[in-house]
Amino acid sequence: MLYLCPLCKGETLEVKSKTVKCFVIDPLVDTVGDSNYHICLNKDCEVIYFNSEEDLIFEKEQVRLPIWFKKDADPKYICYCNKVTEEQITDALQKDDAKNIKDIIRITGAMITDNVRLKIL
Repeated sequence: MLYLCPLCKGETLEVKSKTVKCFVIDPLVDTVGDSNYHICLNKDCEVIYFNSEEDLIFEKEQVRLPIWFKKDADPKYICYCNKVTEEQITDALQKDDAKNIKDIIRITGAMITDNVRLKIL
């Protein structure tokens, strides 16, 4: 089934409820159910996550960190687990002479956590 954002009627992607629980602010964590949610892909829309079945909507001010593709996201996180920003990736390429993804990961620490296991290193 195709889910559209309840506010802008734009495209969405399905996300796991555990992802939503990690991003919403503490007072709202317990309102997140176990079924999957959707994230609105419209950069201009205030809606971040929603679940039509549970009639729940979470907007920008209800998440802990800015969602990188949303308008005015600052900073723009590329790796949320280690809080690596777009600027740090750019610096690794331009200032630290990173040549490939392995160099970027080594320089920035992106994608190196218990939750994210990479086989490229």
